[in-house]
Amino acid sequence: MKPRIEELDWRETAIGELNLRRRHDPLLDVDVYEVKLGDEYLMSSLFPVAEIELAHLGLATQAGDALDVVVGGLGLGYTAHAALTDDRVRRLTVVEMLAPVIDWHRRDLFPDTEGLAADPRIRFTEGDFFALAADDRGFDGEGGRVNAILLDIDHSPRHVLNPPNGDFYTVDGLRRMSRHLHPEGVFALWSNDPPDDGFLDLLRAVFTEARAEVVTFPNPFQNKDSSNTVYIATSPRRAD
Repeated sequence: MKPRIEELDWRETAIGELNLRRRHDPLLDVDVYEVKLGDEYLMSSLFPVAEIELAHLGLATQAGDALDVVVGGLGLGYTAHAALTDDRVRRLTVVEMLAPVIDWHRRDLFPDTEGLAADPRIRFTEGDFFALAADDRGFDGEGGRVNAILLDIDHSPRHVLNPPNGDFYTVDGLRRMSRHLHPEGVFALWSNDPPDDGFLDLLRAVFTEARAEVVTFPNPFQNKDSSNTVYIATSPRRAD
């Protein structure tokens, strides 16, 4: 018999203690995978709906084939896995700061995203998404542009995991990132908080169109729906 709670990995990282555990939830009779960074819960396999919709909503804005996509933050792999279900995706670069998280997927620990690391279209880049977004050389080191950037790292633009990340959620930070998009490319962002009009104003200062989509999903522990937000910003004004 499997133990009710099993620690699958524990590592000390530059931004805190990283813990991956699997526990059996008796209410739902499912195995739940959970990740903590220090005392904060980062993610759970119980509520992946908005992470999946991040990929679907972002890529739905794009026309044509042979899409090049960047995912910032690997986590349990739901956004990357959802992006790869779109046959138009030619290449997917996943930028993840924490090496153990990449290793979890190479070891195929998660049933819901099984086989992710084996897809020939995927490339894992161990690094700081925010530093690469601000670098003229971009995500491929050569200044190449992509069709979509899908970001799920911080809890929200106002609730960041690492204080330096806050510089990204400014007009200057977003503009630097937008240089790595093709004209009419898309930037999409997951947030745990309700839509933030102030952040939408920042997006609209850089992109020609921006909106917030509320993604709802059932929460069996509260006997009601919960929600996350996905921001979608398209057509950067600057293509140079």
